[in-house]
Amino acid sequence: MSDTLVLRPISAEDEAAWRPVWQAYLRFYDTELPEEVLASTFARLTSSERPEPRGILAWRGGTAVGLVHYLFHRHCWRVENVCYLQDLFTTPEARGHGVGRALISAVYDAADAEGAPAVYWLTAENNARARALYDRIGRKSPFIRYNRVL
Repeated sequence: MSDTLVLRPISAEDEAAWRPVWQAYLRFYDTELPEEVLASTFARLTSSERPEPRGILAWRGGTAVGLVHYLFHRHCWRVENVCYLQDLFTTPEARGHGVGRALISAVYDAADAEGAPAVYWLTAENNARARALYDRIGRKSPFIRYNRVL
């Protein structure tokens, strides 16, 4: 991976580059989403309306090699908004080359620019490679997540 890493906000022209990286992320978590959700997600990421989620693509050599999606929201324990880093993924060939760290750093910078002092995210317990990075740049929360049962 000799080419320079470039990070930039996802734009409407990036859909063809974003989709394969997004779909690889979904496959990593054994998930499939209907086309309606894919299209809606991309439209939200490229909307100028707020508080829609935002996204950044990582590029190397003209190829998208990673993505991050994040959003700001109100919080009952703070006056300021907080930032939820919802999705982070790097392509297998980009792993171990600083792409994930760079994407998280870009979200930290965005949070600082928005005056959001807290950034948080979730990952699967068995996501050992990512957790090795997260343990170096964040603090593991003692909270356990629950989901609604329908």
